[in-house]
Amino acid sequence: MDFQKSIPPILQEAGDLALEYFSHLQDLEIELKGPKDFVTEADKAVESFLKRKLKELAPEYGFFGEEEGIEGNQKQRWIIDPIDGTHSFMRGQYFWGISLGLEVDGTLTEGFVLAPALRDLFQAKRGFGAFKNSKPISVSKISKISEAMVATGFACLRAGLEENNLQRFNRIALETAGQRRFGSAALDLCMVADGQVEAYFEQELNLYDIAAGIVILREAGGDVYDFKGVECVNPKEVLATNKLVDQQLFSLI
Repeated sequence: MDFQKSIPPILQEAGDLALEYFSHLQDLEIELKGPKDFVTEADKAVESFLKRKLKELAPEYGFFGEEEGIEGNQKQRWIIDPIDGTHSFMRGQYFWGISLGLEVDGTLTEGFVLAPALRDLFQAKRGFGAFKNSKPISVSKISKISEAMVATGFACLRAGLEENNLQRFNRIALETAGQRRFGSAALDLCMVADGQVEAYFEQELNLYDIAAGIVILREAGGDVYDFKGVECVNPKEVLATNKLVDQQLFSLI
């Protein structure tokens, strides 16, 4: 099945649903899943909508979703973050996205990240390149850390980790040309893939935050590592780069 053609219309419907909630934030029901960790009725509605549509499209696939957890076939599964950047969403900011990754036998094979408020759709299939709004994208060609822009996030602070990325941020910020904090791991990875930033690092994420973005980044010419420089998918340590500033960042991170 050609998911690269069949999934975008489903995502656009999901995006319209999210935007309907986004246009009435004063009425939004918000809960705390944990300290500083929010979930809204929009998160739940979008995930339920996606699961229903995906079951109709490909009933043999299972799910791993942020809100509803694991269901069905886990050898072939959709990995869903219905609103990545919930805090941004509920505050009326635009940097949030719907993240949908496909994993087959432990390998991430397809990724889709829709940013409804920004009207951007990123998508990729392993071996077929990465695209933004149907146009090919690639990582930047900047190779000097002194010219690089780096994005980060602070999920580690929300988790209360004693070892967090504040010291890493301070070291990296001193050596780079600019820093950004977008508020959505899925979009952070897409920013690297699109050449808008050269790298992104964060700690204490979950697979549903990054699964789709990793496929998109790799197909755009970048890669993802842990903080020791090992190429891998490790949500607890994410260093995503254009593959040109790697060695300089490993020494700082």
